[in-house]
Amino acid sequence: MALLDDDQISERLKTLEGWRRDGDEIVRVFELDDFVGSVRFVDAVVEPAERMGHHPDVAISWNKVTVSISTHSEGGLTAADFELAAEISALA
Repeated sequence: MALLDDDQISERLKTLEGWRRDGDEIVRVFELDDFVGSVRFVDAVVEPAERMGHHPDVAISWNKVTVSISTHSEGGLTAADFELAAEISALA
């Protein structure tokens, strides 16, 4: 899968509310009601990640879940990262 250039990344980020670029990753912090809600949200992320064969990094801090996505095998951001981000955003 081809790496996206800076212009392509900027354009795609405009379509994803709450996501930002952090180096070779895109990142979003989701705020839930409580710890249980955070864990349930991460559990919901499993289905699209497994279906796409593309797995984000996640961190839980009580009512916040930080999701970071990158195509590590390509060394940066690809279209697959933005597709997964859109699917995860739809879960929130």
